[in-house]
Amino acid sequence: MRLSLTDKCNLRCTYCMPAEGLEWLSKQAVMTGEEIVRIVGIGVHLLGVRELRLTGGEPLVRADLVDIIGALRQAHPELPISMTTNGVGLDRKATALKAAGLTRINVSLDSLHEETFTKLTRRPFLDRVLAGVDAAWAAGLGPVKLNAVLMRGINDTESPSLLAWALERGYELRFIEQMPLDADHGWTRRNMITAAEIRELLSGEFVLSPDPRARDGAPAERFEVRRRTASSGDPHGPVLGTVGIIASVTEPFCSDCRRTRITAEGKIMSCLFSREEFDLLGLLRQGASDEQLAERWQDAMWLKPKAHGMDHVGLDAPDFVQPDRSMSAIGG
Repeated sequence: MRLSLTDKCNLRCTYCMPAEGLEWLSKQAVMTGEEIVRIVGIGVHLLGVRELRLTGGEPLVRADLVDIIGALRQAHPELPISMTTNGVGLDRKATALKAAGLTRINVSLDSLHEETFTKLTRRPFLDRVLAGVDAAWAAGLGPVKLNAVLMRGINDTESPSLLAWALERGYELRFIEQMPLDADHGWTRRNMITAAEIRELLSGEFVLSPDPRARDGAPAERFEVRRRTASSGDPHGPVLGTVGIIASVTEPFCSDCRRTRITAEGKIMSCLFSREEFDLLGLLRQGASDEQLAERWQDAMWLKPKAHGMDHVGLDAPDFVQPDRSMSAIGG
């Protein structure tokens, strides 16, 4: 279950939001902490949710974030609770998040170069993000996973050095194909760095081999990483760590998708690319029982599409209709 805590964000990443930002939801429209705990409880107790990921926008901008996590942990002592964040301000909250019950964390990090980072995010906050990553590791929020979106002509050539940096520190890096979820609707298949290209970019310095662990519905295809040598990479050489590639566009995993999404205003989305939403929060506020809410949720998920269709249409996916919402408004 991926649940968005807010649509607000303090970065303006080019592949997600316009430079001027978006019109934010009102406070009244967003789920309260108590409503979040109740909805998660319905998912866990009535619908079989086995893992929770908190997303945004940027979840760290919610003042009651630590309280929400604490309440969720008290209600579900064994539930894995992770969070995806841009890392800005994480250095000040990592210890409290761990103490409240957060299991682990994912941090978005597209570049280690200040100029490139600022170009992509439109904010000069690289030092804050790196401090947040280190703080998460020190607090025990591991394995710390890093998410990187490669943009053609901007940060794609940095991929080997970014992977080397992550491996040296014990972080797990996952490269993500740019998805058509930008608020400016400027995405094209032609400009996207594909999973095949990512593997090729890494192959100059590293040898990738399939991770023997089962994928088990995970969005990332994992690879064991070895350093390439003059002998083209001894397959018996030491494994430096793993890297993941999330190829949602060109190598989709729709047939094994096990995710359900709740937006910050309590709308059910059965797929990240779905144009259909079902209002769960409105029904909750009208006094519906847990069983009625579970039934609405289940009905929505029965309409989960078989596939998004972007992998087998024309170069710029002419038959694909981009959702009206951007990634920040859906919840990553």
